[in-house]
Amino acid sequence: MTRGGPFPVATPWSHRAGKRQGGTGWGAASLLHRNRDADFPAWAGRDLASAGLKGLVLAGDGARAADVLEHQLPLIKEPPAVVTITMGGNDLLTAWGDDAAAGAAIGEVIEAGEVILARLGAAGSASRIVISTVYDPSDGTGSIGPAELMMSWPGGPAALGELNAALAGLAARHGAAVADVHARFLGHGVTAGDPSQLLPMPASRDLWYRETIEPNAWGADQIRRTWWDALHTPS
Repeated sequence: MTRGGPFPVATPWSHRAGKRQGGTGWGAASLLHRNRDADFPAWAGRDLASAGLKGLVLAGDGARAADVLEHQLPLIKEPPAVVTITMGGNDLLTAWGDDAAAGAAIGEVIEAGEVILARLGAAGSASRIVISTVYDPSDGTGSIGPAELMMSWPGGPAALGELNAALAGLAARHGAAVADVHARFLGHGVTAGDPSQLLPMPASRDLWYRETIEPNAWGADQIRRTWWDALHTPS
């Protein structure tokens, strides 16, 4: 990492400003850049700001892989020291319930990902790139939502597994690290409570979602931890 260098973060889900996690500074990218020492004292000094890196959060609500390529990537003006990329979840949601469409969506995600990582590699060979796997609020059941609005997709967990395997393969081809958010979040969705609940900080710290597909404050913290682990795992 370059001291004083930029820290671009490409996270297409809603981690960007922490608005669904409790306010400014509570999003996963924000916590990775600058820990909230009063709330997470054990993480004091374990952030990228302590290494002298500046933060640039590029994520957008509902963004898909093509948006990362076409709208977020061009905003990186200097060779980055660290980049985290979370993409594919929204693409898969657009294919909800349709296994064939899901396969096509995964192909589009990886096609965009190849270009994204190639451009990042050309922009700065010293960049540390982390690709996140996509979590599953159904905890492998294929069903999400409150009882009266339950949505089921029996093939959903398999499609998500295919997406995550493809993302891991993409990372391997480009020398990027993998942050296995999917594995870390298992057991913290429907089996821990109601992911559709609205509180950014629910009483149960075992429930890591809100609004069904968004990480709450506890989930954002866990994503940050997963990124941190990936950044500190030898490549």
